Amino acid sequence: MAGLPSRGEVGRVRLAALVSGGKDSVFSAYLCETHGWSVEELLTLFPSESDSMLFHTPNLSCVPLLAKAWGKRFVRGEVHGTGEPAELQALVEAFSGVAERGLDGVVVGAIQSTYQWSRVWQAAHQTGTQIFAPLWRASQPEVLREMISAGIDARIVSVASEPLTEELLDRRIDEALLEHLTQLSSSVREFNVSGEGGEYESLVVDAPFLDSRIEFVRSHIYRSGTQATLMVEEAELVPQGGRPRNLLPGR
Repeated sequence: MAGLPSRGEVGRVRLAALVSGGKDSVFSAYLCETHGWSVEELLTLFPSESDSMLFHTPNLSCVPLLAKAWGKRFVRGEVHGTGEPAELQALVEAFSGVAERGLDGVVVGAIQSTYQWSRVWQAAHQTGTQIFAPLWRASQPEVLREMISAGIDARIVSVASEPLTEELLDRRIDEALLEHLTQLSSSVREFNVSGEGGEYESLVVDAPFLDSRIEFVRSHIYRSGTQATLMVEEAELVPQGGRPRNLLPGR
């Protein structure tokens, strides 16, 4: 896996972004575009089981709206079967399709998960796909701060471990929430403040580079043990007054 080259090294690179709708995958794709690369499509894999170890699962149905607001092609991939072999095979098939569509590689949002990294690397090795992971091994609090500074509105849509509770659902990830999560991790029970261990999941609903925001029309909370998930039943795009897409805040 590789990060991003400096601006002086960049040619016209065309990429797919492996996107779940969550903050890390969207932010990684955004970073590629700020470096002059062209993210042509959002590629989303739909697992057949909700507790997938490899793929994010909450509210994947919102990703086509995100792609439309971003002006990207949306490509859906299916995971046929359950368990790790089926998920790895789906990843291999998805990466093979990227090459067939004439793209130069795939950007992913991994930060610290060696489980995710090893499976993505394996699929990339099998298919000869170039993988870019601009957030890999970066400081997790710093990644969150940079995402917040970029104006990305990411909401918590699932919590899965104590001390996180369902009161956090639909909360925007901002500096105040980051401080709250850091406090909880240090004073109550240690957890990954970026959610990389599955402690929570997020969904990007707005950003300066989108021309519309995602608004939830109907939703409900699904509870199972310590897990609570905001399930979006219906959502819509609301135009932001003709706002131009900005790659960098303030431009």
